[in-house]
Amino acid sequence: MSKNTKEEEQNVSRRKFVANVVKATAGIAVAASVFSIETAQAQKTQSDDTLPPFLPSQIPQDELIFRMQRELQSALEKPLSEREWAMVIDQRKCVGCHSCTVACKAENKLPQGVVYRPVIEEEHGTFPYVSLKLIARPCMHCSNAPCTKVCPVGATYTREDGIVVIDYQKCIGCRYCIAACPYDARTFDWGEFYTEDTPELQKYETEPMFEYGNNTPRLKNKSPMNNTRKCHFCLHRIREGMLPACVTTCMGRATYFGDMNNPMSLVSELIGNHRVLQLKEELGTQPKVYYLA
Repeated sequence: MSKNTKEEEQNVSRRKFVANVVKATAGIAVAASVFSIETAQAQKTQSDDTLPPFLPSQIPQDELIFRMQRELQSALEKPLSEREWAMVIDQRKCVGCHSCTVACKAENKLPQGVVYRPVIEEEHGTFPYVSLKLIARPCMHCSNAPCTKVCPVGATYTREDGIVVIDYQKCIGCRYCIAACPYDARTFDWGEFYTEDTPELQKYETEPMFEYGNNTPRLKNKSPMNNTRKCHFCLHRIREGMLPACVTTCMGRATYFGDMNNPMSLVSELIGNHRVLQLKEELGTQPKVYYLA
């Protein structure tokens, strides 16, 4: 047999081998895709009964936001009196980005001078040995709230689920509650606009806000102008099965929210942590905002 004939036979054998490998690989890929589709369909069928359609069935361990979302929706299935909302803020994770403050302002369309969730910065030490302590401070929603006791018209009160709210239609603007709050968590709406000293008052400043589930336009001498205002845990979002805006926008995942009456919830787990504390515990106000120091 000539040398050229042998080389041709070898080339044909190589081509056949490569073709067989390609066919085998394609067969494996098709089988894998069929298996994946069947597995996904089976998982979807199993999870459809327990999960809202917009939440993934597989949650990475670090995506606690989805866990809180599930627990919130589970809590909404219970009567109002059987829920007790609480918030936990991990000070070690807070980076001072103020995204929670901005998100709160945008979500509630807050006017100039009204802030529900400031981030307080405290500097400790002497240069060059200096540290910065960050305290995100929403309303504490105290179980023993001093503000509700001093309101002469009962405009501010505690709901059955523990959220302290304000009825803008009852509030007379006396500001007794502002003086009574030991956390400075209340501000007064003086009726100011960001663009009132410009050639034209911008339309976005008078657009309706959705606090407490109401569709309330911002008009001169109408509530909530000349009323006390405060954080309400984004009650309008909770009713729709969504977490408060400050929780979902926290880039460090430093803020947690959920039903404290559920012993298996994330907030219940965190409240049991040895690092937990409350602001001004000695006052006996029993705040529902906890901090991990």
